[in-house]
This record gives sequence, structure tokens and C-alpha cells, in this order.
Amino acid sequence: MPDKTRILLIDDDEDDYIITRDIIDDIPGRHYLLEWTSSFHDALKIVEEKRHNIYLVDYRLGAHDGLELITRAVKEGCSAPFILLTGQSDRETDEKAMRAGALDYLVKGTISPNELERSIRYSIEHAKSLAVIQRLNTELEQRVKERTQELGTAIQKLERTNRSLYEAEQEVRKALQKEKELHELKSRFVTIASHEFRTPLSTVLSSASLIGKYKTTEDDDKRIKHVDRIKSAVSNLTGILNDFLSISRIEEGKIYNVPTVFDLKNFAMQVVEEAQGVLKLGQQIHYQHNSSQTTVCVDKQLLRNILFNLLSNASKYSAEHQQVHFTSTITGGEIIITVQDEGIGIPNADKAHLFTPFFRAQNVTNIQGTGLGLNIVKKYADIMGGALSYESELDQGTTFTITLPQTTEP
Repeated sequence: MPDKTRILLIDDDEDDYIITRDIIDDIPGRHYLLEWTSSFHDALKIVEEKRHNIYLVDYRLGAHDGLELITRAVKEGCSAPFILLTGQSDRETDEKAMRAGALDYLVKGTISPNELERSIRYSIEHAKSLAVIQRLNTELEQRVKERTQELGTAIQKLERTNRSLYEAEQEVRKALQKEKELHELKSRFVTIASHEFRTPLSTVLSSASLIGKYKTTEDDDKRIKHVDRIKSAVSNLTGILNDFLSISRIEEGKIYNVPTVFDLKNFAMQVVEEAQGVLKLGQQIHYQHNSSQTTVCVDKQLLRNILFNLLSNASKYSAEHQQVHFTSTITGGEIIITVQDEGIGIPNADKAHLFTPFFRAQNVTNIQGTGLGLNIVKKYADIMGGALSYESELDQGTTFTITLPQTTEP
């Protein structure tokens, strides 16, 4: 049997506890363990023990209210999600709940078992995603701290040497510039992460709420539509997290080049098939292998990540019904791969910063993305001993070319 999800209901009305217990008992599978407390202060003590996976908090708690309890619990370090229970639905209460730290709110008297189960599940997943963001931010802060210490060490070293004043000044300027860049990187990370997570999470929450309103078989199409929206949003979140984690692993030196022998043509066609899921309406990928030789010896996983990223970008930055051209060639001990789109192109002013982490061109403001994809592709190509180049004209499309060394055996 799966582990039970531990729920704490904080409500000063025992009748509400009995109603909530009955609703949970009606949830299919019933992998939940409900506990109850009616005291505001007792609830805070229980929350400190961190024994529960989620908290259901009534808006009215005697002399106090649920928003006060959520605010205090979050401030004291509670990371488990809170769901506010209210007597009526209104926008002001919703906004207050979100500001206090609640991940959802439900209207008492109208809660169904499916609606409660869905709210609990989505709130727990949302909390996990936020925890990942916080962990990544903490790691970045630690790196800034380490680099700051390196700066202090560099200054001490300068003080112990007999270098000229000019050399000392130049060294300090370089260290300060590196420190500035790290702070800017942290700022861009927080901004991008907050924005990119907010959109898909809002989609999940709104679709989850709307699904609960479709109760008849005639509403199946509407339910499927919102389920697909949720799946798409979750996939987007997964891609963003993978980008963040890939950058972290690359910087820590945990990505290695492990060549294996395989058929490049068959492999490329498999990647094209995978990429079908990200294409817009009417888009097609036209693949062609231009050599009689098809066997290569390179890192298969790194190459797959490079190709999927470039094909995804080609689709993302192109309009519906525009085409993507993908070619591979083995010649002169090299593997040459090109991905060409008919999309929006890259402004000349942005080309110098194209491979900078978190950088996004001026003309992609309405297209989702973290600005990490091309930086990751460039680093993967470097790890494989290859090179990445491109040609682009504004509104005429972009062609990326990957050149990798071809070896005969791993």
C-alpha cells in the first residue's frame, strides 16, 4: 500500500471536522490520514513538529483567523502547503489567502471528494516545485558567497606581493566584475524562475478548478481539454527544472563525454519523432542524411539533448505551418549537423549575448523560455570537443551548425 498523506484540519467547529472526515472517506483509494485540532495555538505547536504533509485551515478560528495562522507558520519555516477553507467565495479572500502563503482555497459546503483530492494533490506538487526553486536559489547564493571569499583571498594575495599598482588595480577590477556578474546572474535567475513557474502553475490551478464544474458525460471534451492543458503546463515546468539542473551539473563538472558507437541516421529520425510533440500546427521537420556512412562514435545522450533542444527552439520561434530543415553529414573525420528554421531570427544587437545564461533576445518577449537552452547546447558541444555556430537574419530564420569530431571507437 502507498504511504498515507497526513492531513491536519485546523477548525474550531467539530461538525466541520466530521463533514471533512466523511468527504475524505469518500475519496477513491483513501490514502489519507486526517487529524484535527480546534485550537489556534495548539495548531501552531503541531505545525512546528512537521508531522503532516498538508494543512486545511478554516478562515474563522475564534479570536484569530486562518490567514494569521498561515502567515505565522510560513514565517517560522513551514514548507508544507496550506489550503484555506472559507464560508463563501470572493476574490478578496482568494488574494489574501495567496499573499498569506496558502496554495489554494475551498468553499465549505460545496466541496466534493474529487475537488478536495485534486486540491490536495496539486498543492503538494506545487509546494515541491517551490522547494526546488528555493534549493537552487540557495545553491546560487552559496556560490556567490564562495566567489566573494575568493575575492577576499585575491585581495590578501595582492597585499602580500610586490606587484605594481597598475597590476594590482587590474586584478581587483577583474574580481569585482566577476562578483557583479554573479549578482546579476542570481537576479536573472530569480526573475526568470518566478515568471516561468507562475504561468504554468496558474494554468494548472485554473484548469483544475474548471474541471470540477464539468460533471456530465457531455462535458468530456471540456474535461479532456483542461487535462491536456495541465499536462502541457507540467511538461513545461519539467523542462524548466531540467534546464536549471543541467546548468548546475555542468558548472559542477558532473557532465562527462562518453562516446558510444551507433547509427546516426536512425538516431536522428528517432529524435525527430520525439520532437513531433512540440511542433505547432502545420509545422514539419524535414530530415536528410547526406553521407553514405551512418555509423558514428560520440556521446549519444549529449547529442540527443543538443538535437532536441535545437529542434524545439526551431519550432518555438517559428510560426504555424513554417518548416524546419534538419541535416546530418559525416565527412573528413567530422560530424556536421544543421538545424534551419523559417522563424523570427535574431536581432543583430543581441547576437553578441546569444549564449549568455538567462539572456533572451528583444523579439521573444511573448514566447516562453528561460534563456538557458542555447547556453546548455553550447556547453554540451564544448564538452564533446565540438563547436556551435549560427547564421541568422531578422524575420528570415536561423541556421545552427554543430561540428563534432568523429572517432572510430569509444
